[in-house]
Amino acid sequence: MTRSHHSRRQNDLPAKSQPRLFAIVLAAGTASRFGAIKQLAIWRGQTLVARAARLAEQLCAARSVLVSGYASREVHAACAPLQGYLVVNDDYPSGLGSSIACGVAAVGDASDGVLVMLADQPRVTIAHLEALASAWRTAPDCAVASRYSGDIGVPAIFPASDFDELQALTGDRGARKLLIAHGTALRIVDCEAAALDVDHPADLDSL
Repeated sequence: MTRSHHSRRQNDLPAKSQPRLFAIVLAAGTASRFGAIKQLAIWRGQTLVARAARLAEQLCAARSVLVSGYASREVHAACAPLQGYLVVNDDYPSGLGSSIACGVAAVGDASDGVLVMLADQPRVTIAHLEALASAWRTAPDCAVASRYSGDIGVPAIFPASDFDELQALTGDRGARKLLIAHGTALRIVDCEAAALDVDHPADLDSL
């Protein structure tokens, strides 16, 4: 009686699954300094919020979350149709931290990391987001931040180990301290374009 042996070629082995990344677009604020609904401001023929939402979908497809608050109906309409999820932060007047917490809570355990991005950084490109994602996928337990004007900030990717702290953010507390807390393990991708955000209507003309 002979024993049969089954061999499998290396390229038949099941591929290692890629870490799951969700993109969270923060678009909930009142933008009081802007004097209008900033998310709906037009830059190069597209609203700021729609541009950010499309970039998120280019990177993560249906694994994207748009967090709205102020003028949520108008903001949602400006982005339709969306592949991903719409989340309304009822506590948006309290500040950015509550919107980050709201977005991360919506993702839950479905993700190994979240890309946090703002709706008012229109010079950020898909190439930069892909560079962040590429750096993160090589070390999904690490955070990856953008660096501009000599500092670090968003767009940035946070690993799942940061989710509890992200969900605990309140008021105007952003997530920069979490990035700094990663110390030398923090990965950096330079992006001077991210320094150009929109606070006033005149900023759109200077971009």
